[in-house]
Amino acid sequence: MCQTVKIQQLKAIFTLIRCFSLGKTLIVKNMFETYTSAQATMTDSTPPVGDPSFWADLPPVHKPPTVIVPIRSLGENHRSRIADHLKALDANDRYFRFGFAANDEQIDRYVDGLNFDRDEIFGVYNRHLKLIAMAHLAYAGDERRSECAEFGVSVLPHARGRGFGQRLFERAMMHARNHGVHLMFLHVLSENTAMLKIARHAGATVVRDGFESEAHLVLPPATLNTQMTEMLEEQLAQANYQVKIQAKQFRDMLQSMQIGWRAATSKPRDNDPPP
Repeated sequence: MCQTVKIQQLKAIFTLIRCFSLGKTLIVKNMFETYTSAQATMTDSTPPVGDPSFWADLPPVHKPPTVIVPIRSLGENHRSRIADHLKALDANDRYFRFGFAANDEQIDRYVDGLNFDRDEIFGVYNRHLKLIAMAHLAYAGDERRSECAEFGVSVLPHARGRGFGQRLFERAMMHARNHGVHLMFLHVLSENTAMLKIARHAGATVVRDGFESEAHLVLPPATLNTQMTEMLEEQLAQANYQVKIQAKQFRDMLQSMQIGWRAATSKPRDNDPPP
């Protein structure tokens, strides 16, 4: 009887959480439809009425990807997860990311020095709320508004091959445009062919100097399209993150209840004969 009641309670809790998560999923779905609709109706190549040559010199914005990657802006409360992400990289990956095989202590100093008020940090979380990819857009000056910014990115090994690096670069490029940045550059090792390929694909000029290379990308001014797209992508990523938080909380709660249930059912009852 007791076991039957517990099973019914678990089913009721699961149903409630599932309905709540479904509501969140519908919100994300509606935001995605709004995003794709806005992308279909707004393009940088569409000139204003009466001035067909206004956008003539601006390169068109790439079409939105078929799969939307939920890239969100990271704040101060994500500092520890950023450190965990970077420490999960092996020596070779750290060498590509920092230009040298940084140890854990050096990574801690880097993370402690991140200025979230000035720079912009972007991240991609999986369903376990693990930061699997992140990018750092560092402004050259002491203020957020600067004419140039430097880009750095890292992706965990098991998450590679999904285009996260390129999507993070595109997101950072769009953010830089919207904040008045005219020049975006990357300082990478010449053997980091994956990052150099992403930069060249975006139209950057790559200058190689022995073991190191620099890529410079001149950014066009911001448009209504880039401003609306960044706003919609950020809202979509925030909603996606909240769904993942609630799903993880439910899984943790269910696991805790299952452990307690097994412990309770494994204890011998008072009226059971001794073995």
